[in-house]
Amino acid sequence: MHILIINFNLNDITRAEYEAVCAEVAPEFAAIPGLVSKKWLANEASNTYGGVYLFENEQAMLDYQDSELFRSVAGNPAFVNASATPFEMLVAPSKVTGIS
Repeated sequence: MHILIINFNLNDITRAEYEAVCAEVAPEFAAIPGLVSKKWLANEASNTYGGVYLFENEQAMLDYQDSELFRSVAGNPAFVNASATPFEMLVAPSKVTGIS
């Protein structure tokens, strides 16, 4: 499995407005091929938001990063200082802590 962690700061949008948009677009993310889950992140104190994406494999993660949905998020002026960091999941210890 592969993990993509995306972080950004909100720009000229409130947390409530952001959460409303998240609720609207969540079904689009649920339909991403190869996406096992997405956890939506919020740290209002530091104005840091984002997501932790768990993909079945590296190719699914790369396909998402090459998708129109990814580009629309990355190019959204309401999100600044964005970063996307890919990781390979360590399988053996993750199984011990509940991820298979």
